[in-house]
Amino acid sequence: MNFLDFEKPIQELLEHLERTKEIAKTTKVDTSKIVEELDKEIQETRKKIYSNLTPWQRVQISRHPDRPYTLDYISAISEKESFIELHGDRNVKDDKAMVGGFASLDGETVMFIGQQKGRNTKERQYRNFGMANPEGYRKALRLMRLAEKFEKPIVIFIDTPGAFPGLEAEERGQGEAIARNIYEMFNLKTVIICVIIGEGASGGAIGVGVGDKVFMLENTWYSVISPESCSSILWRSWEFKKEAAKALKLTAEDMLKFDLIDKIIPEPFGGAHVNREQIFLNVKTEIKKHIEILKNVDKDKLIENRINKFTKMGIFQEK
Repeated sequence: MNFLDFEKPIQELLEHLERTKEIAKTTKVDTSKIVEELDKEIQETRKKIYSNLTPWQRVQISRHPDRPYTLDYISAISEKESFIELHGDRNVKDDKAMVGGFASLDGETVMFIGQQKGRNTKERQYRNFGMANPEGYRKALRLMRLAEKFEKPIVIFIDTPGAFPGLEAEERGQGEAIARNIYEMFNLKTVIICVIIGEGASGGAIGVGVGDKVFMLENTWYSVISPESCSSILWRSWEFKKEAAKALKLTAEDMLKFDLIDKIIPEPFGGAHVNREQIFLNVKTEIKKHIEILKNVDKDKLIENRINKFTKMGIFQEK
């Protein structure tokens, strides 16, 4: 298991626990009482740390290398081997940073879409670090239209450091592809549920982030810019990323306070990667509940509510 810098007390206790268990194996000495006390101390320490997280620490957790990614959620919450991945934007190529396809969610056919990161260097390069090119957003839109055609709900998992900023992406219309998705998603006559499971950065997130319901996992972030990039612009250095994270108001609590999301999905103490079964259950429960509610809403009313939901965001004055 990988540990973040602020998790050092937990790491030391876990290492102590492993040494104690190893001693019990090799010497046959009864260490059950010590193990029990250490288990209790680990839980208490984890709870103490995770009850007082700073915005920057939440950003770190959202990027944890052991955290579940889009394909993990799809595999866990859909019926076994029911996911059929669909490829290509029918124009340029298949963008591996954006995945999607139909799967069965307890008997309900759902279109799952989301950004996918990699676990190791080779996978990260293959998935372009979860940063989609224009063809990734055009593939996502193609799949959303397919779901609309067959009147199937859409579930989108958002986890990206941003849309790919390379020259070739701009040449192929990165901005247009994201803007087109936003425009088209407002008018799709089917249920759309968006869940931010990790990083929700910039247009890379909002390009697939227009939904009837938008949820955030507890230790995720959603912002127009990353703390590092914000720091480099305002302070001309990445050294002020902690201050930038605080100033950006990017946590799930901030987003809920500003009515930019609908609900926070709780994570186990220690983050989603500590207890995958629990986070998968939490996410699946929310998705199923809201699909059942939303699919009974008239299609025209669904679109009207979606438009109203986003147009009332923010504060402005008319003169």
